Amino acid sequence: QVQLVESGGGLVQAGGSLRLSCAASVRTFSNYAMGWFRQAPGKEREFVAAINRNGGSTDYSDSVKGRFTISRDNAKNTVYLQMNSLKLEDTAVYYCGAKNTYGSFWYRRRSEYDYWGQGTQVTVSS
Repeated sequence: QVQLVESGGGLVQAGGSLRLSCAASVRTFSNYAMGWFRQAPGKEREFVAAINRNGGSTDYSDSVKGRFTISRDNAKNTVYLQMNSLKLEDTAVYYCGAKNTYGSFWYRRRSEYDYWGQGTQVTVSS
């Protein structure tokens, strides 16, 4: 069983920055591709960013590309999401997901992830 705990959410003004963290309790973190998703009120959970097992390859949704950066530290069992130039529409609960894989890919679909954290709220104000 893998436990994921997100942190770093909060209230920030538009144009500001936040860094989210997701700590994983797992023996071999490098066996997992990781992703960030978000869910705004009344909307489906949507893909934000993903990273492969060794951190060498990443992917982003069009809505955050150029503003958000996903990274990971396998020695600390942690994945990060640096969010810059935040917009009102970035307001959502942010979740990290983990996928056990032997491949070197990242994953965009919710259904591909095996484990989820409880989420952290990000609120962007005007």
